[in-house]
Amino acid sequence: MEKNFRPGPKAFKNTFCVFQEVPLSKVENLKLQYESKAGSSYYYTTLGMYRLSNHWGRLANSKWRLIALDEPSPSKFKVGFASWDNFYPDNAIEKLYYLEVDYTNNTVNYQHKNNPLYDNKAILRTSFDTTKKIKQIRNLFELTSWAKYYDYEDLAVLRKIIIDQLVFTELTLEAIKAAM
Repeated sequence: MEKNFRPGPKAFKNTFCVFQEVPLSKVENLKLQYESKAGSSYYYTTLGMYRLSNHWGRLANSKWRLIALDEPSPSKFKVGFASWDNFYPDNAIEKLYYLEVDYTNNTVNYQHKNNPLYDNKAILRTSFDTTKKIKQIRNLFELTSWAKYYDYEDLAVLRKIIIDQLVFTELTLEAIKAAM
């Protein structure tokens, strides 16, 4: 069993982190070190944190996301692991976030600029502006009524053109649509 490791009490305040789901067996031999009022359990190691929870996303003053296993577990409670270097600072003022779009699955998500995979191509935005763009992109994926005003042959191509401009430019959705 690993020696007790405990981060400082404010180590997670105002942070962004992406956890990877792991099997429940990963925490079976670890000592529970903290249980939140909301029922989440925390296990700290020298490599990172395991979190057992039934809720992910916005948590108090942090944004923690879980990437599910390829074979999703049927339980509502999921165990996620994140190494300590995957916790990035978060605030409402700085332009910290960029968008990642998956055109195969028609999804959009946000990532932190400190993510080592960030290529400096997508525009950085504040969390408020990021949320606004995500909503616009999800509407473009889910709805089709907006497309009736355009002359196009392939809706998927039209969507990609508009969404790419939302991700890689400072243009507003209205300006993009007006220019088409």
